[in-house]
Amino acid sequence: MEFNNNKPIYLQIADYICDKIVNSAWKEEERIPSVRELGADLQVNPNTAMRTYEYLQNKQIIYNKRGIGYFVADNATQSVAQLQREEFFDEQLPRIFKSMHTLDIPFEELQNRYNIFVQNQTK
Repeated sequence: MEFNNNKPIYLQIADYICDKIVNSAWKEEERIPSVRELGADLQVNPNTAMRTYEYLQNKQIIYNKRGIGYFVADNATQSVAQLQREEFFDEQLPRIFKSMHTLDIPFEELQNRYNIFVQNQTK
């Protein structure tokens, strides 16, 4: 996994895990790699992997069965979708709006392009 400097590594790993869950590579109620396994797989310090797991536990995306390991939560797909929506509205959309304002792009143009995008997705 390649990391960038724009976002903390533990959050980039959380995004990676969320993608695995959304794409059904890691299914709900299935065991996931241990902290050490994840750290080794991604070549990061186990403390960074642990911080990621704590973050995802707080978001109710994964849970820990003491002595057994970490598992994907029952409602993880919905929790991930909610987390991604929050990130979109809180982080990505303000950057888009700022660029639109700077470049003097009217909302109607964005709406037209979005409609074209949606039409192309249904083909």
